[in-house]
Amino acid sequence: MPYTDMYAQKQVTAEEAVKSVKSGDWVDYGWCLGHPVASDKALATRAGELSDVKVRGGIALWMPEIFAIPNPENHFTWNAWHCSGIDRKIIDMGCGYYGPMRYSELPRFYRESVDPVDVAMFQVAPMDEHGYFNFGPQASHMMAVCEQAKVIIVEVNENMPRCLGGNEEAIHISQVDRIVEGSNPPLPQMNSAALSEVDKKVAELIVEEIPNGACLQLGIGGMPNAVGSLIAESDLKDLGVHTEMYVDAFVEMSKRGKINGSRKNIDRFRQVFAFAAGTQKMYDFIHNNPEVMSCPVDYCNDVRKVAMIDNFISINNAVEIDLFSQVSSESAGIRHISGTGGQLDFVMGAYLSNGGKSFICLSSTYSRGGEVKSRIVPTLSPGSIVTDSRTCVQWVVTEFGKVNLKGKSTWERTEALISIAHPDFRDELIKDAENMKIWRNSNRI
Repeated sequence: MPYTDMYAQKQVTAEEAVKSVKSGDWVDYGWCLGHPVASDKALATRAGELSDVKVRGGIALWMPEIFAIPNPENHFTWNAWHCSGIDRKIIDMGCGYYGPMRYSELPRFYRESVDPVDVAMFQVAPMDEHGYFNFGPQASHMMAVCEQAKVIIVEVNENMPRCLGGNEEAIHISQVDRIVEGSNPPLPQMNSAALSEVDKKVAELIVEEIPNGACLQLGIGGMPNAVGSLIAESDLKDLGVHTEMYVDAFVEMSKRGKINGSRKNIDRFRQVFAFAAGTQKMYDFIHNNPEVMSCPVDYCNDVRKVAMIDNFISINNAVEIDLFSQVSSESAGIRHISGTGGQLDFVMGAYLSNGGKSFICLSSTYSRGGEVKSRIVPTLSPGSIVTDSRTCVQWVVTEFGKVNLKGKSTWERTEALISIAHPDFRDELIKDAENMKIWRNSNRI
């Protein structure tokens, strides 16, 4: 049967498609830009006849309609694999929870561990001439979701970039149960915040550690993007990309001729990523671009793959770090912020890389309620999640300097971290370190 005929047979309205959802079902919304729009709205209209519907998603960039209804907690529960501000808001509403994970394990979770997917609904690019719907910039774990789904609903959006890849970046129409043609909403724009002087100073300290031919991974946030902006203006050349999240900074570096991937040990000349979110400039750049390679996250974030790439440079943010060098990047006390994501994988993989370096960057202070507080603390705030154990941390950078913690004892680590803390907090941190018996008088010299 011609694919066009198969398409016509499977095409239904969003309202018809979501009739597949029943009370008690596990429903999967996919990931980030792939979350459904028309199907989500149609499902919200059915709320009154549904209860205990458990929905999986992550890095939401807009509020799902199923949580814009009265008393959504009576009908739907959100299960986020990684949190954006929207995901946090849903959790604060009492309608959801975070699913702890190393992001690299997510495809395996679906194939081995989680409850079966009763219905999967997500946005895709239009079908190509071979009958494939591209997942867009979120190959991530989507094939694993589809393999476990009893019903697959694809929602076509003509604005979704078609991202080329190595494998698992598209689904064939023969595997799809229902096709919804949405209203083709524009993709949300995720603009980078203006860079602060602190961001720029941290970026300068990191960029001077990057050699020509290095392969880059940038985490989300101002500081990693600042590094990317500075690289774009630098004399560095022959850089490669192997990253979890593709961001606008990579586009700027590419257009400035800094990235060609010629020195990568694997996937030469290709910029590898698991998902992407940014501005229209970035969506246009990755569309049908053979230079970029959309791959499942168990490939992109695999510590073993990362370690194969020489001079791998991993750059990620943190919420706080304690004097024992434990890094928390996903919560502030018991308040959940984001998730482990791929940070731990890249911290470990970069260190195992020949010539590789892992950087955890953070501002020395932050303000809360008008009070300035140190991000370098004696011990993590009660309830804070340890994202990177002290044994894994390599470089730590603030605007006051950078230190390599590998090979250092507890008191050497303490000394190093206090040296890059804000000067206003150093004496207090010394007293705390003395009380914890990880400081000695000779450190004062």
